[in-house]
Amino acid sequence: MSRSPGASPCGRSPSVREETAMNDHRRLGRELGLFDTDPLMGAGLPYWLPDGAAVRHALEEYVRDAERRAGYQHVYSPVLGKRELYEISGHWSHYGDDMFPPMQLGEEQMLLRPSLCPHHALIYRSRPHSYRELPFRMAELGGMYRSELSGVLGGLTRVRAIQLNDAHIFCTPDQVAEEAFAALGLIRAAYDAMGIEAARYRLSLPGPGGKYVAGPGLWERSAALLREVLDASGVAYEAVEGEAAFYGPKIDVQIADPAGRESTLSTVQVDFHQPERFGLHYIGADGGRHRPVMVHRSVIGSLERAVAHLIEVHGGAFPPWLAPAQLVVLPVSEAETEPALRLVRRCRDEGLRARLAAPEEGTLGARVRAHRLVPYQAVIGAREAAQGLVALRLRDGRRLDARPADEVLHRVRERIASRGAEL
Repeated sequence: MSRSPGASPCGRSPSVREETAMNDHRRLGRELGLFDTDPLMGAGLPYWLPDGAAVRHALEEYVRDAERRAGYQHVYSPVLGKRELYEISGHWSHYGDDMFPPMQLGEEQMLLRPSLCPHHALIYRSRPHSYRELPFRMAELGGMYRSELSGVLGGLTRVRAIQLNDAHIFCTPDQVAEEAFAALGLIRAAYDAMGIEAARYRLSLPGPGGKYVAGPGLWERSAALLREVLDASGVAYEAVEGEAAFYGPKIDVQIADPAGRESTLSTVQVDFHQPERFGLHYIGADGGRHRPVMVHRSVIGSLERAVAHLIEVHGGAFPPWLAPAQLVVLPVSEAETEPALRLVRRCRDEGLRARLAAPEEGTLGARVRAHRLVPYQAVIGAREAAQGLVALRLRDGRRLDARPADEVLHRVRERIASRGAEL
């Protein structure tokens, strides 16, 4: 387990360098049993252990629920595609250096996808659409693959297999600004729930010499729309050349690790290019065919990078709704083990991630310290067992008087359901 925040081997306050090392997600994630790697799986291909998978699953549930409430429809699409698909989208010519080599299957060349957007364009194209259906919001938690060089791989932040919270909104031109503004709202709400902050907002524009699709007029139009959205959102931002996607400008929401190193977690992008390339259309009020605009957006980015940042920001002490174990039950002695087990089973039946810390694991004090990152500790002694009570300890050090189990579990469930940081 990691030390408590502010602790150091000699009792003094840690330096910035020491604190950064203590909360490095690569070290802490392995110590806490969240993820690991194996040379036989390969570099940049971490696997998730049960506790890490619990955090990831909680994030997936959160974002799917938030998207559903915002009118998104979820899809699944394959992680492979024919080379021709990425030639049409422009990825093969503009992004080929970051893609894995083709796999020859008979006369066809297949590729691991570097992005979900070409697949979503095909899904949109598979059915006719009226202007009355727009905006059509399509979302997926899907895998994609990047041929990252070994020297830049590290922990969960730079990996070769990525699970991305992605979505594409197909809309009319006059709906773009409103949809992009709403996407920024989803991002800000998610950051509040996760207990993290944006380091800055960046308007990423094309730069000289980059591999960008042609169409300066459309680039200017896209950039103007994103400036409008940022101004309406009231966030401070800076425009940076050379950071755009090959098909359009984007809003990048930057996060910073404890050492101040920045990376992009969430994005909102406006794309006039791929609807043209894939021949997308909708039937307008005039009965004619019109070209939709494609708004790309990711609320929490890749699950790998999101969890890495959560580990470092919280030092393993996740908000209750994200914690791998939300409640640990501690019987004072062997005599209380059976009622403690009954409470654990009840918690699980009610959707809580609960576990038992049995007396054979050590003294009560030792078990409390060993599980100090768990938001709630339910202590059951002889009196509590006899009267159906639970003495609740909170991670921040508060202790509540023994209360009926129904009342305690109601309080815990309520806090977790709020998806906030409050205990």
